Amino acid sequence: MRTERRLGGLLAALTLLASTFAITACGSSNNNNGGGTKSGTKQSAIVSNSANKKTTIVVGSKNFTEQKVLGEIFAQGLAAAGYTIKTQLNLGDEKVQFKALKSGKIDAAPEYTGTALGSLFGVASNKIPKDPTTAFDQTKADYAKQGFTAYPPTPFTSSNEVGVTQATAKKYHLAKISDLGPVAGKLTLYGTPECRQRLDCLLGLQKVYGLKFKKFVPVAIDLRHEVLNKGQADVSIVFTTDPQNKRDKVVLLQDDKHMFPPYNSTLVVRNSVAQKAGPDLATTVAALEKGLTAPVMQELNARVDLDKKTPTEVASEYLKEEGLVK
Repeated sequence: MRTERRLGGLLAALTLLASTFAITACGSSNNNNGGGTKSGTKQSAIVSNSANKKTTIVVGSKNFTEQKVLGEIFAQGLAAAGYTIKTQLNLGDEKVQFKALKSGKIDAAPEYTGTALGSLFGVASNKIPKDPTTAFDQTKADYAKQGFTAYPPTPFTSSNEVGVTQATAKKYHLAKISDLGPVAGKLTLYGTPECRQRLDCLLGLQKVYGLKFKKFVPVAIDLRHEVLNKGQADVSIVFTTDPQNKRDKVVLLQDDKHMFPPYNSTLVVRNSVAQKAGPDLATTVAALEKGLTAPVMQELNARVDLDKKTPTEVASEYLKEEGLVK
């Protein structure tokens, strides 16, 4: 009897050890750094259509991590559908990218609804719809007037945020953007160079919230968190989907006057190319965007910014993890 019990106990222990090993092995895949991006819905693989090869699409993007990852996702996904793809990523800010679209230098690029309305089409921040669907409909209509097709947007939104360290939030009792009012004159704000002219950045903070900072300092987009951590910036304009927000425990101040509009990403394509591309274009774009929830986008950004992978590698991982390519 004792021998049977010992054998039973040994078998149970071996089973538990094997299970633990299997779980550990699954959680340490080189493809996902221990945490996959799967959105929860397994998708069908993109089908390649040889007829699409005659359509060349030049995919562009702006000059920061999320945009380059999105650009690569669209480029690789559309290539999987059979289109001839070229890329012009890392172009610059939204105005540089829009100029490239209008000139025909690029044929397609991701853009955020709020950015398009406020920066490209001159809609005042208080006039931009707060409802994401309404904001997209207006964005789509404005692009259509200029010869572009805006495809339905991503699930995630990547808004500008007003970020401070926990120490600064505690020192000045900051929870909302309006809390900055009495102390803004003591604080230095950092943001991207175009922030000074944007209604969803410094200009809006001045006009909507009446804030007068001690100083505004333009900074490269990839240094916005570094200057905050080093104490150079008291306040920094960051993005909702920045992985550094979680890592550094950045306090994102509540936009209590609703200055920031929706920022869902939409793929914008020149009409001439969209028409030539046929129905596979819309179908493929919808499949590529379906899994792009906020947690997934933040994870993809982290793989570039924190794990130091390339946008090309990360986009490839996303497509495989979502079952879009094999």
